[in-house]
Amino acid sequence: MNALTDIRSRFSTALKGLTESADEFLGMVRPAQDSKFGDYQANFAMSLGKKLGQSPRDVAGRVVEQADFGGLCTKVEVAGPGFINLTLDDHWLRDQLTKALTDERLGIDKVNQPKTFVVDFSSPNVAKPMHVGHIRSTVIGDAISRILKFLGHKVITDNHLGDWGTQFGMIIYGFRHFRDEKRYAENPVKHLGELYRQVRGLVDYHAAVGQVPKLATALRVLTEQPESADKKEAKEHRRQTEKQRSRVAELQQAIEENNSKIQKTDSNPAAKQMALAHPDVAAKVLEETAALHEGDEENVRLWNEFLPHCLKDIERVYKRLDVTFDQQLGESFYHDQLATVVKDLEAKKLLRESDGATCLFLDGFDTPMIVRKRDGAFLYATTDLATIRYRMKIWNPDAMLYVVDHRQGEHFDKLFAAGKKWGFNDVHMVHVSFGTVLGDDGRPFKTRSGDTVGLEGLLDEAEEKARGVLKGMESPHLAGLFDEQLEQIAKVVGIGALKYADLSQNRASDYKFSYDKMLELKGNTATYLQYLYARVQGVFREGDIDPTRLRNDPPEIILGNDVERQLAIMLTRFSEALDESMVDYRPNILAQYMFELAQQFFRFYDQCHVLKAEDASLRQSRLALCDITARTIRQGLSLLGIHVIDRM
Repeated sequence: MNALTDIRSRFSTALKGLTESADEFLGMVRPAQDSKFGDYQANFAMSLGKKLGQSPRDVAGRVVEQADFGGLCTKVEVAGPGFINLTLDDHWLRDQLTKALTDERLGIDKVNQPKTFVVDFSSPNVAKPMHVGHIRSTVIGDAISRILKFLGHKVITDNHLGDWGTQFGMIIYGFRHFRDEKRYAENPVKHLGELYRQVRGLVDYHAAVGQVPKLATALRVLTEQPESADKKEAKEHRRQTEKQRSRVAELQQAIEENNSKIQKTDSNPAAKQMALAHPDVAAKVLEETAALHEGDEENVRLWNEFLPHCLKDIERVYKRLDVTFDQQLGESFYHDQLATVVKDLEAKKLLRESDGATCLFLDGFDTPMIVRKRDGAFLYATTDLATIRYRMKIWNPDAMLYVVDHRQGEHFDKLFAAGKKWGFNDVHMVHVSFGTVLGDDGRPFKTRSGDTVGLEGLLDEAEEKARGVLKGMESPHLAGLFDEQLEQIAKVVGIGALKYADLSQNRASDYKFSYDKMLELKGNTATYLQYLYARVQGVFREGDIDPTRLRNDPPEIILGNDVERQLAIMLTRFSEALDESMVDYRPNILAQYMFELAQQFFRFYDQCHVLKAEDASLRQSRLALCDITARTIRQGLSLLGIHVIDRM
């Protein structure tokens, strides 16, 4: 049930006699922006006419003469300078709606040539609680995986956990020096997170103290240099100066934050002594990390003790989000493979030494990819290369998608180039990047104290806000429900609102986080869509109607007025929305489709009586439209990882 694909296919046949590159013009066939111009519109005649040196209107006429739209469109006409307007056949529309009504998949066919995808997303550092920064990767990656699976592809979801490396060196150091046995026994993960932050603060503080004077001196030297007379050189000089200023500002802010933390302990002699007693904390952390990597018995024992607590903690969050993974292969899984990766790259003569480090130099990059440091330690890049090799060996995917913050763009550009240079040319590797969650001040979303917002706290607050919304609705549909049922509704609404607020955004953009906006009953929110579904279920309850009877014995669909017909057209575009959302892996396209479908449904619902329709046939037809719409919304939300509720 994909009119757009069918229309493009028929145009493709007609274009073969005019151009050898029909595909470049088929993207110009789109749904019409205004129904007065038909249901679909093709605008390629202008570009094709220019290419052929012919009148666009004449080209459009020739294409229409050659194309066969029998059984799909009742009217195909050339308008204006060469637009081609197409109107769908109502018989075709009714057939498609009947298929959707009677089919569990709503008439959505699976792809003819399924591919294998590995989707790498979420990937938290298990050494500390998940925070707001993980929400985007988690829900975007989960939605992409669900949509690809629904379309018929084989999908392996892999949570590449940060369960190894320096973060555990910090925890081990903190555990040795600062642990509180009672607090550790009461809540291991919370205390380990505190130890991590404490040690990380000390490391960052000492690093900042050492770096800021050097950068300040460098900045002063830059600002005192006269600008070059050459415009290009002057422009580059100003760019470098601004970049240096920005770096200094970042470090100054880091020093202020760490000084603030240290000042909090000034009244406590023991705490103050602790900060002064660990000036070499960074070096000691690296020693603990190296010992862990080399198999030190005590450090490995501590790691094995800490890890189950950490994994249990993040699993609790994933359960609340209804997110699961096929694999959770963390950095530790690949540790024993790293030396082999470097050895293989060396055997293929792809590596060179630079300042004592072993590097992979890549065309188009100013700096190389370091795969082994001077001291013999491996890096994240080495682990990522091992991951590519493992995935290709075990799953041999057609594509690997990495749903990771846009700030990692250069790393993935290098990684993909390195993978291809290594010989993995048959897999399509994509960095599915995303922007930042912002607060009202336009800066990364933080607590009032300046700390990063914990993800569990975010979920708690979303559910609490949803409870308030539900209480304020005073809906008769909620009357008589038990507290447990209302609590479950609040969870579904709250978590759904949180997910949809993210997924409805263009993933490449930053967005401002607002509990109030994401729970509104009007506008592009999950609550609005969930309300539509609940409203339709209310209609069925009010009319004492079993919708399964409609599906088992489908009525004739009647498109008696324009609002019914426009709803029918929107329903047939579900397949188009799914396909388009996976062209560049943007779930917001599916979210936008559902919002537009909901708007069209409520126009229909406001203008067309359903239970009180003029006659029984029309009543059954409109009930069928209600059922298809509600199921489409339910299916669409499910693909975004969001549940629906029957009462609201």
